[in-house]
Amino acid sequence: MSDLQAYIAKRKKRSRSFAEGYEIGYEQFKLGVLLRQAREAAGLTQEELARRMNTRKSAISRIENHAEDIKLSTLEKFAEAIGKTLRLRVA
Repeated sequence: MSDLQAYIAKRKKRSRSFAEGYEIGYEQFKLGVLLRQAREAAGLTQEELARRMNTRKSAISRIENHAEDIKLSTLEKFAEAIGKTLRLRVA
């Protein structure tokens, strides 16, 4: 078990609210990271992507750093702007 995994396990034992919110928070964090990686793989800066989506650079930053409440329509625009298609899966 890594130091990070040990820390997370310890925090989950100490804090019920941390334990209850951890998984959802982690999934939201991963979504932002995936979006940033997809933008970078497309060779776009946040500013270039913002222009393609007809929005501001700060909106792209919010999407990538706080993806917890992102609309499906925004995800579709994001994907289209980087030349990809959006695929969803219910698991």
